[in-house]
Amino acid sequence: MKSSRGPSKAGKAPAKPAAKRAPAAQAPGPAARPPVRRPAPASRPRGSSPTDAFTLFQAFDRGDFPATLYVDGSDESLKAALLAELRHAWAREVPEAPSARVLRAAESDVADILAVYHGSSLFSPRELAIVLDVEDLGRSEKKIDALAEGLMRPSSGTCLVLLEGAADSDRKVLGPLRLACTRRWTAEPPSREELMRWGARRLQRDGVRADPGVVEAISDQCEDDASALFNELDKLATFAGPDGRLTQEEVARLRRPALDADLPDYLAAVALGDVAGASRRLGRLLATGAREEEILWALSILVGGALGGWKKFPQPSFALARRCSARDLGRALDALYRAEAAWKRGLGDVTVLLEHVTRQVAAGDWATSPTVSRSSRT
Repeated sequence: MKSSRGPSKAGKAPAKPAAKRAPAAQAPGPAARPPVRRPAPASRPRGSSPTDAFTLFQAFDRGDFPATLYVDGSDESLKAALLAELRHAWAREVPEAPSARVLRAAESDVADILAVYHGSSLFSPRELAIVLDVEDLGRSEKKIDALAEGLMRPSSGTCLVLLEGAADSDRKVLGPLRLACTRRWTAEPPSREELMRWGARRLQRDGVRADPGVVEAISDQCEDDASALFNELDKLATFAGPDGRLTQEEVARLRRPALDADLPDYLAAVALGDVAGASRRLGRLLATGAREEEILWALSILVGGALGGWKKFPQPSFALARRCSARDLGRALDALYRAEAAWKRGLGDVTVLLEHVTRQVAAGDWATSPTVSRSSRT
């Protein structure tokens, strides 16, 4: 056998590793820049905690509108006042799209609401959109979750307002929507000091300046009721002088009430059985100088119309006829006759008798007044 020329495999020495070649020299170039890290976008504040109304007003005055605003609470008059302020500020800052688009949750799909919210672009102006009765979405948790998820994505300038109606208890199912909105405001009955600020803000919007004590005096006459105060201020703002100033004398002259203006509200409260409202409106009538015999006559016409007689006040008479039976209406007419007889014979104070018969007719309490006997009837 031929022997192999080289050493056997068993005795073969391990091969040396090849020496690494030095890298070729390169021309010096510019130093590599470290990668630039962009700061993470700041998270938008969410509406978990309610915002103060006057903080929102200051933002509106600057032209700073929240992307989404959730409005809830029990005071509907304050909600309307806030929306009026928002619309006025929006029309001033966005003249190319001054009007608000109003949607109803029961009539609009979630996709329609989100299309309005995300629909603006470089070629279309931003919009102010208001969704009324958002609680109607509470029948479907999937819709609420889908809308909340869509609101978390930023829009391109549209301001969307979700308006929840008043409720006796908290609607917990709407919690995701409240958290998804950038701002939340809860309308609760204001204190007197807050109501004065609301009133001054309302006049300021129309460029009207009120003398010290004017708003307070009007609020006193409205018994610190926000809805009544705003209505009175709306009327008075149109009668301000050429310099846009409301004085105490002008307010006293303009607010001198007329019987024809206040009497229908009083009769409507009596017809609907609103005892507290009827007593309150009766006090306003008497404070305006209305004569007691005119009020008694109007009550008699109201009850007589409900019994089928002449209906000078048709709507209240029909309402009273629906609420009371013919027997009760006869008792009401009898109570009015006896109150009038007691007044004419000097058996009682006319104001006390009028307050008593107002409660009788409104509440259906036919107990005889202790100062009036049946024999006093003429």
